[in-house]
Amino acid sequence: MNTEAAESQAPLATRTRRHRVPPELSIFLVLIGIALVYEILGWIFVGQSFLMNPQRLTIMILQVSVIGIISVGVTQVIITGGIDLSSGSVVGMTAMIAASFAQASTWPRALYPGLTDMPFFVPIGVGLLIGLLAGYINGQLIAKTKIPPFIATLGMMVSARGISKWYTKGQPVSGLSDQFNFIGTGIWPVIVFLVVALIFHIALRYTRYGKFTYAIGANVQAARVSGINVEAHLIKVYAIAGLLAGLAGVVTAARAQTAQAGMGVMYELDAIAAAVIGGASLTGGVGRITGTVIGTVILGVMTSGFTFLRVDAYYQEIVKGLIIVAAVIVDVYRQKKRTKH
Repeated sequence: MNTEAAESQAPLATRTRRHRVPPELSIFLVLIGIALVYEILGWIFVGQSFLMNPQRLTIMILQVSVIGIISVGVTQVIITGGIDLSSGSVVGMTAMIAASFAQASTWPRALYPGLTDMPFFVPIGVGLLIGLLAGYINGQLIAKTKIPPFIATLGMMVSARGISKWYTKGQPVSGLSDQFNFIGTGIWPVIVFLVVALIFHIALRYTRYGKFTYAIGANVQAARVSGINVEAHLIKVYAIAGLLAGLAGVVTAARAQTAQAGMGVMYELDAIAAAVIGGASLTGGVGRITGTVIGTVILGVMTSGFTFLRVDAYYQEIVKGLIIVAAVIVDVYRQKKRTKH
């Protein structure tokens, strides 16, 4: 009898263990698979290893760090059932404005000659404040006027890009101080990305902020009935997304040691792609920062792999677009499967 009972319970135990498998595991396996494909293709077409090149891997991680910072904020917006199309333009705007407060006195064409050689925390603070303000405006438009997030953030995307061009009449901001540029050197961008990801991973999983964010995305009416101030929380989420876009703008300017109005173009789509590839659902209520981190690395591996195989940049954009569409299709399939169960 005991043996029969044990056998009858075995499938149930197996199903329970399956349900406890972290959802990020499948995404991580996809990452491993893509990397191995590039490794094989590298030996066939290039005659060298893709993975056994520390310099290439370092460059790849540095390149995705800025997208990663943005995608952490975008993931939170997507979890609420919203979207943020403005993050790339906010990167360009904050890079320009922050850099103008980071110029050295030795630079002959400083934008503000009386404000050169400022301590590094001043331009960083300015960049964060500008990003926070842009996100706060997005949140106010969405929460108070009930404008769809797509339209509100699209308006901010166009406006922020216009401000970045108007700020210096299209001229780059150069001659940045070594103190400021230090933020973008070495592995500092990666450290910033990982610290940001860790902070918001904890916030989403273990705090009321995270519970409210998921509740709003899962069912906004139920969240409202349960006592959550939906409007105030949405403003908070979009403000945080803007803040992180501002931080990404600061890091971008420091890495390049200059700022240009065209910085951050299409970054918003990469950030959305990273979040969706990482398991975030565009319908809201689903998503994890750990998945987004893996999704960001997948994008980096693919871009680096294409460059390694000498694939034309135009083809890279085509494939990236197909990947975004495929990720959304998978998300729709997951939603249908979840609804059936």
